[in-house]
Amino acid sequence: MIRVDAVWLACEPLDMRAGTESVLARVVKVFGAARPHHAYLFANRRGNRMKVLVHDGIGVWLAARRLNVGRFVWPQDGHTLSLTRPQLDALVLGLPWQRIGEAGVITVV
Repeated sequence: MIRVDAVWLACEPLDMRAGTESVLARVVKVFGAARPHHAYLFANRRGNRMKVLVHDGIGVWLAARRLNVGRFVWPQDGHTLSLTRPQLDALVLGLPWQRIGEAGVITVV
């Protein structure tokens, strides 16, 4: 299992044709550096595809997810956000991750 200590979400859309080197370059541009045991999430403009780049301390992993129905809920403002593990789990499932607060409690935004 890949250890992930922090999850970062980029608000600007990413071209899903981008490969590992292009996504890594985007991580460095947007976040300043690719830190070990951090995951960096990007979505396409339509919000139905997501790529995640993870630095495991030795190298990088790039994974993609595509939704056949629906869209990921992605923020439009700002440049980057930090996500908690419950927020990441909700995002991947297509749930309203912005409403997940401390200890998994759902709050009104």
